[in-house]
Amino acid sequence: MTVKLSLATLKDAAAKAAIPAYARESLTPGILHFGVGNFHRAHQAIYLHELFNRGKNLDFAIIGAGVLPSDAKMKEKLAAQDYLTTVVEQDVAKSAATVTGPMVDFIAAPEFEAIIAKLADPAIRIVSLTITEGGYFIDPATGRFDPKHPAIMADATHPDQPKTVFGLIIAGLKRRRAAGHPPFTVMCCDNIPGNGEVTEATVTGLAKLSDPDFAHWVHKNVAFPNAMVDRITPATGEREVAITRDTYGIEDQWPVFCEEFKQWVLEDRFPQGRPAFEEVGVTFVPDVAPYELMKLRILNGGHAAIAYPATLMDIHFVHEAMENPLIRAFLSKLTHEEIIPVVPPVPNTSLQDYAALIEARFSNPKIGDTIPRLAQDGSNRQPKFILPSTADRLAKGLDVKGLALVSALWCRYFEGLSDSGKAIVFNDASTERLQKTALESRDDPLAFLALDDIFGTVGQKPLFRQRFTQALTSLRTHGTAQTLQRYLDGALGK
Repeated sequence: MTVKLSLATLKDAAAKAAIPAYARESLTPGILHFGVGNFHRAHQAIYLHELFNRGKNLDFAIIGAGVLPSDAKMKEKLAAQDYLTTVVEQDVAKSAATVTGPMVDFIAAPEFEAIIAKLADPAIRIVSLTITEGGYFIDPATGRFDPKHPAIMADATHPDQPKTVFGLIIAGLKRRRAAGHPPFTVMCCDNIPGNGEVTEATVTGLAKLSDPDFAHWVHKNVAFPNAMVDRITPATGEREVAITRDTYGIEDQWPVFCEEFKQWVLEDRFPQGRPAFEEVGVTFVPDVAPYELMKLRILNGGHAAIAYPATLMDIHFVHEAMENPLIRAFLSKLTHEEIIPVVPPVPNTSLQDYAALIEARFSNPKIGDTIPRLAQDGSNRQPKFILPSTADRLAKGLDVKGLALVSALWCRYFEGLSDSGKAIVFNDASTERLQKTALESRDDPLAFLALDDIFGTVGQKPLFRQRFTQALTSLRTHGTAQTLQRYLDGALGK
């Protein structure tokens, strides 16, 4: 027997899942969150759920917000189940389901005025974001705010009718200042180096285009704490919906599956107060940068490293990629010989132990994380997760055989066919030009490196160009598996 998830059926759901120890009517909103996707519901929302279960900070419930058509779809599904979510944690040795309920409302496009009104509400003390790495209007080659993006130009031209997250934040802050209310804290939870600083740069950069004085006020008065967030959270599909129904007896339209591990390292800059996150495992530090760099280079860089050889070898699941001895050995050699040596020390942390933990997490067969998820949005992820390590090694005069191979695998991936001839389905905003340039690289391998907005100055470095060309030539001549073996044997580039 199954139950359709709702507040009315919580007691029935308790037969096979943990349910909230708090009553929904005891919660009042204190956080507005943009980007109510799987990661948010498996991460920030879980920490709040655990606090609420302890009877703490019940005035920091979440109101979801979204500006994309997909957000309206998410709102519809979640509203039908009273904004409850079934979170299924899956570790090698155990699995468990928890129904969580820290969200009390959801406002989605085209209700932009309602979002601004809620942002202006003094009860909202934190505005948080998980809008993906590519959602911050940053030029990947320079790492700086791009004022010429069409969406930014539209909001700058019509600041009273914003359509972007950042235009809405600015409009909300303006209303608060006009009403004499203190500004909320803006808390980024996306995988971006210096994510708080990047968020501030986008907010103030957009504000400067229409109101430079207000941009200065934002810089002086609004807190943008940096954060490092981590939890492997695959996309939800029919598999996850079916397991939630058949194993836990819950009909959830959009359950979230994730690993047991989670981590959140955060700067303590919240002028209007915050939940007692430290009581449920969040680490507060004066400088997030070392933790963040470790995670971006080793975990996210590791995901990027295995995504493209796995695709070219027709591997669908991440744990299956880790079961392939060539891919696992490639990841290990790349991590220990090229990435870790250019990762700065992290307080009270062994980078070698962290890398071992990452390998174990990637190998978890229960998560069901997919290679297509890791391979998507490479035009935003490569400049953040792979190329910084490449740039650091080149600056130190160190070789980049493995990192250049990752870039070559990405190029080979965008030719559109796996080694067996299977068609590759892309998910990248820059798909058209990436595929066009990848196909051009068959005649001129360096054509792919001419994507200056992605490769920047790295693409002009002689050693990188040499290693990239050698790797790409090997992939086309010998195939993916044999090229990986040549790298492992030290024969690639000779």
